[in-house]
Amino acid sequence: MAAGRAWIVPTGRAALVAAGLAPVALLVAATAPGLWVVAPVLALIVLALVLLDAVLAGSGSEVGLTLPGDTEVGEAGEIAARLPAARGWPHRIEAALEGDPRLFPGGRTTLALAQAGDSWHGTARFVPSRRGTGLVERLWLRWTGPLGLGARQREVPIDRAVRVWPNVAPVRSPTLQTFLKDAQFGLVARRIRGEGTQFEALADYEPGMDRRRIDWKASARHARLYAKEFEAERNNQIVFAFDCGQAMCEPVGGPAGGPAGSEDPGLPRLDRAITAALTAAYVALKGGDKVALYGFAARPQLFTPFVTDSRAFRRLQQAAAGLEYQPQEPNFTLALATLASQLQRRSMVVVFSDFTDPTSAELMIESIGRLTSRHLVLFVTLADAELDSMATAAPQDEQALAMAVGADALLRQRALVLSRLRALGVDVIEAPHDRIGMRLIDAYLAIKARGAIG
Repeated sequence: MAAGRAWIVPTGRAALVAAGLAPVALLVAATAPGLWVVAPVLALIVLALVLLDAVLAGSGSEVGLTLPGDTEVGEAGEIAARLPAARGWPHRIEAALEGDPRLFPGGRTTLALAQAGDSWHGTARFVPSRRGTGLVERLWLRWTGPLGLGARQREVPIDRAVRVWPNVAPVRSPTLQTFLKDAQFGLVARRIRGEGTQFEALADYEPGMDRRRIDWKASARHARLYAKEFEAERNNQIVFAFDCGQAMCEPVGGPAGGPAGSEDPGLPRLDRAITAALTAAYVALKGGDKVALYGFAARPQLFTPFVTDSRAFRRLQQAAAGLEYQPQEPNFTLALATLASQLQRRSMVVVFSDFTDPTSAELMIESIGRLTSRHLVLFVTLADAELDSMATAAPQDEQALAMAVGADALLRQRALVLSRLRALGVDVIEAPHDRIGMRLIDAYLAIKARGAIG
């Protein structure tokens, strides 16, 4: 792309030189007022050196920038820049990008450029912090001269969009793919006899079979032992319901909640929930079940048709990308009543939500309680690592003690809300953000194994 408008700027070194000459000019003015002309002469010399250095730095007329058109939230992407060798003797070349804060923290990132042959190359890694379309607006280039006093700077308009999708890295992981190949519902949908809950047929009993599978009435009629064979439960409806309200927009993880040196920027709870849900949805599709997504805040915002084939998994990812962050309290009464009216048969409803106090959770408990009368409900929430650390921290002073007591009270209230949900017959999962996906898959497989959905 062609470079845009350019101008000459002094560097930090030039500012230091000017600051160092200022006392000299003051000393001359104080001791020999007749030599006042020295001060403007020194200023002109510095200015001339800045201009000369900037001219010697040269500049480029073309720049090549490689941007990913698509990336996933929380996954590192890479931007590459290539500049032809400058016409001059640059001491160094610097580059910076201006863009959407969801792509770059603070809306800015720098590229480290190094000379390789007849061109300069540089890369920058970025980790998107939110879903959506982020715009990279412009590129700033600076050629610093050999003296380090002056630089030539250019602004290059970019106006390129980067689409940030939900993160489905766990779906691509070799561990999950190996598990699906070895699982009883496998990569190829087939009828599975011998396990499950739905009666399939009678077969001759053989040594080693579970004696609880013997059909004693059929055996008595035929004077020989017969055992029941079952088919794994399939074609269930699974709905992943997302609270897109204020509490779910808060970040979790990142430098404060992840390992040292982690690139995790601290993603919103909603994005953590979407990743876990899509991973479980992929497993459910491979198992022959049907999956839909539902999103709500103050009012319902999304309800997808049921997807029945894992080859259409991309449709779920695209639909999840449309879940918007809503800085408002969710209306559980309206949302779950609307969902219940749309479901024509018993389904498994996985609700992802969070709460800050028992008062705000009261309507949630009542609404979920009404949903359990007809459907199997699984409530998923992320453990609050920050509260845990505050509650267990050693009280070094009065303020730390007060924070620990307050955090402990909030954790007790949280445990009370979850115990009330369990008392209603709701399966509850509370786990850290990096383990919530596997916990959800384990819970789904356990529910499916006991045939509790259909």
